[in-house]
Amino acid sequence: MTYYLGELFCGPGGVAKGAEQARVDKRRTRPIVRHRWAVDYHPDTCNTFRENILNGSEASVLTCDVRQLDVARDLLPLGNIDIFAYGFPCNDFSLVGEHKGIAGDFGPLYSYGLPVLETFRPKAFVAENVGGIQSANEGKAFTKILSDLEDCGYRLTPHLYRFERYGVPQTRHRVIVVGIRNDLDLEFRVPAETHPYEYVSCRSAIENPPIGTDVTNQERTKQSQNVILRLKNIKPGENAWTANLPEDLKLNVKGAKLSQIYKRLDPDQPAYTITGSGGGGTHVYHWKEPRALTNRERARLQTFPDDFEFIGSKESVRRQIGMAVPPLGAKIIFEALIKTLEKKPYEHIKANLMDRYKQPQEELFV
Repeated sequence: MTYYLGELFCGPGGVAKGAEQARVDKRRTRPIVRHRWAVDYHPDTCNTFRENILNGSEASVLTCDVRQLDVARDLLPLGNIDIFAYGFPCNDFSLVGEHKGIAGDFGPLYSYGLPVLETFRPKAFVAENVGGIQSANEGKAFTKILSDLEDCGYRLTPHLYRFERYGVPQTRHRVIVVGIRNDLDLEFRVPAETHPYEYVSCRSAIENPPIGTDVTNQERTKQSQNVILRLKNIKPGENAWTANLPEDLKLNVKGAKLSQIYKRLDPDQPAYTITGSGGGGTHVYHWKEPRALTNRERARLQTFPDDFEFIGSKESVRRQIGMAVPPLGAKIIFEALIKTLEKKPYEHIKANLMDRYKQPQEELFV
């Protein structure tokens, strides 16, 4: 059968592309998961989604703030869904920044997925966020989120996925909660890691095959002479703090010293986490050439195919790539989810956050 997908906070299409690539039967060439509707508030992001997932069609991608979204008015007319996905914004759960959790501006946005679950009653959902969500508000935020999702009538399987163990050439760790509707009497199991010991290197991802001259989003960042000299003094795998820099090239920074500042990739290891924003020194740097990566190189580290064209300015595209779910990771999770729904066996491992799921609910905020 075909499973129809709806998304909030859809991003440029990392989840949708991975779901589209999912296969449980090698004989079937057509996608088993198909787009129904998607929502995001960032115009360039929505245009990227339309261009790559819908082949330029305007239909069924809404550009709006979820806080102004009426599920019955805006989404029900677009059609029913079997699977719901949402990577609610991580700003307040990230370990970088103020780490406000549910008390922040973005923390409560997870709750806008609850009316979707209650209205559409999809067979399953996939919710994604950063690893820091586990510790926000002394761990109570995560417990609250799990409790609210469970109360919608779903059996949950929360797990911290280390995507480098699934063939993604990047150390990207994300909490993903998969829920199966209670009446189906099924339990999602975490798919077995495909690369538990031998990771895919960033060199392999970027250089094999070489990036063609006709590929989009390959513009280079203009580096100042000072930055070029600094990078020439930083070895692969080092950053601005661990390298032996001349005095005139050292950074005059007090307080926290983030490890990714002017950090050059180690070509034989996965990349460090690709981010969507940040000032000088946060653009991810080539191991051999004294320069920041291009957006296409970042997209390869996120496992987007080269024919996936991102729409917008260079900084807008950087944002989209850094905030996306790696399509390869989404593909593996959706294949396991479909096999679960169709009662087909697959290799799996123990979910590592089930103890958090079973904690008693506590009063969070008075």
